Amino acid sequence: MSKAVAAFVVAVLATWRISRLVAKEDGPFDLVLRARARAGTSVLGRLMDCPYCVSVWAALPLAGWLIRRSRLSAADVVPVWLAISAGACLIEQATSDGPQPDGVEVVEQSSESPVGRVR
Repeated sequence: MSKAVAAFVVAVLATWRISRLVAKEDGPFDLVLRARARAGTSVLGRLMDCPYCVSVWAALPLAGWLIRRSRLSAADVVPVWLAISAGACLIEQATSDGPQPDGVEVVEQSSESPVGRVR
């Protein structure tokens, strides 16, 4: 495995871990739980309840780290950022037993369409 691929995997796993911690866990000394409670039903509070939403923002600094480490061009930041977040979302879907958050509906693959969709 190349160093760039290994760094991408690390970035995806780190993004998933941060997203899961913020959205689903209490954190050490209940710090994350208290932060979520303080945010309440504000926009920030609603974002903190969704691991998919958190992954978008958690992936941003890791995308910068990966771009710099892999010596990619600045033009690669957005696709790398979104790819890291997408990887974290796939891990969340694979490991989560609970219902999907509001606004996310997984539509099964049909015989007419070879690709499943998320609405």
